[in-house]
Amino acid sequence: MEPDLNNSDILSQQVEQSSPPEVLLIEEPHRYECSSCGYIYEPTVGDPRRGIGEGTLFTDLPKEWRCPVCTARPASFSDIGIPSKPSGFTENLGFGFGVNVMTPGQKNLLIFGSLAVAFAFFMSLYALD
Repeated sequence: MEPDLNNSDILSQQVEQSSPPEVLLIEEPHRYECSSCGYIYEPTVGDPRRGIGEGTLFTDLPKEWRCPVCTARPASFSDIGIPSKPSGFTENLGFGFGVNVMTPGQKNLLIFGSLAVAFAFFMSLYALD
């Protein structure tokens, strides 16, 4: 004789038997900068003028590909990492007032935001009579 199982018991047994879902870590593609002219190859954009589609990694570019700005060879490009990575060497990120761990976009927001607040403060001094 089988024991009486209701729907909640069956569901809990199925959950216990099921394995946890696999988590895939997807790393952002690295960007490369031309040492001659400063052009940055973004794999998420590609090079549409030369028929290189979105998502093409720098290492997968054809051998005849050249920098679209200065026609330098791919050997003159250097890996500058992923866009959301903080600038600088890893061992230096612990120093400073926490600014070293900020991305370049966050640093720009901090700098120009501070300038805007300072400007607004000095302009408010005209309101004092």
